[in-house]
Amino acid sequence: MNKTLATLATAALLGMTPVAHAGEAAPLAADPVVEARMIAISEELRCLVCQNESLAASHAELAEDLRREVRSLIRDGKSDAEVRDYLVSRYGDFVLYRPPVKPTTWLLWFGPFLILAAAIIGLIAYLRRRASLLKPAALSAADRAAAEALLSGDSQPTQPKDQA
Repeated sequence: MNKTLATLATAALLGMTPVAHAGEAAPLAADPVVEARMIAISEELRCLVCQNESLAASHAELAEDLRREVRSLIRDGKSDAEVRDYLVSRYGDFVLYRPPVKPTTWLLWFGPFLILAAAIIGLIAYLRRRASLLKPAALSAADRAAAEALLSGDSQPTQPKDQA
């Protein structure tokens, strides 16, 4: 009887609690075409806070603001290139994942190849120097006679015949 009363009381309490209903996630933009363009553009842009994430993937507040700005530029009728140019004019080439090849970005584009070439040249120079140090030196006649005397067991090395 006590068990039944406890069950009824629990059911009554649960019946009085408000039920939370899961709802659909609100779309990020009212227009799915604008949202698709924003995502396509922001995939090619770097988050200025995270620096290793795209603007589309970043959860930083600045990234949210920049995505909002990109959406408003798209709604204003700007092309993808104009949106990118606007962000580059404000934040520089760093905002692009693939910055253009120009004199200010030459080191970025060609620096790794220069470092690789310098490393290969350094390795070749090191190996040549090492090889020249490991070459056996030519023995003089006196050194050869002394070595032969030591190997044959003589206590006194003999003078080579050409020096006598």
